[in-house]
Amino acid sequence: MSGYLRDVALLTRKDVLLELRARDAVPALLLFVVSALVVFHFALPADAAELAAKGMLWVAILFTALLGLGRAFQAERQQSMLDGLLLAPCDRSAIWLAKTLATIVFLGVAELVALPAFALFFSALDWETVAGIALANLGICAVGTLVAAMALASRARELLLPLLFLPLAIPIVVGGVGASVADDGGRYLGFLALYDAVFAIISWASFEYVVTE
Repeated sequence: MSGYLRDVALLTRKDVLLELRARDAVPALLLFVVSALVVFHFALPADAAELAAKGMLWVAILFTALLGLGRAFQAERQQSMLDGLLLAPCDRSAIWLAKTLATIVFLGVAELVALPAFALFFSALDWETVAGIALANLGICAVGTLVAAMALASRARELLLPLLFLPLAIPIVVGGVGASVADDGGRYLGFLALYDAVFAIISWASFEYVVTE
């Protein structure tokens, strides 16, 4: 197990360093999510309900995540590294876990900027929303990484990725919005935790078959 975790750590470090050296992933995510919040700030009326503001926050986060997932396998695609990565002497599920963790890192960095901006624009940030976003990140990145791997071999990958990902992300949005606005937010947080556990196990177990095909 220690060898497995070491492989995951090395692969995660590789993905993070590649994106940091490219210097375009993080700025793109930050620019997109902040721009979306600025647009929502001026588009919504001054007396917009808290529900509407938080709904717009989840829309911004979802599409920021989709932008990040589109880059999950970009290095492997551009440099034809995927075959070499699959031939590496490590469990293929470690590749999925490393990609998921790297995507969580970049999405988290974007949210570290987006959440203070949201609080500044709408004054509607609370701990249930933050907890819901943290749990949603796990589900989004776990499922999204698997879907990104499925779309990798397609010529229409830019179209296939959102078509496959967005229906699977609907429960995450429902749970996240519910945790943000419902009186009993804990129930929705539990739903998000259950979704994360189930789909993380499914994605972890099926990744090898997806990349083999």
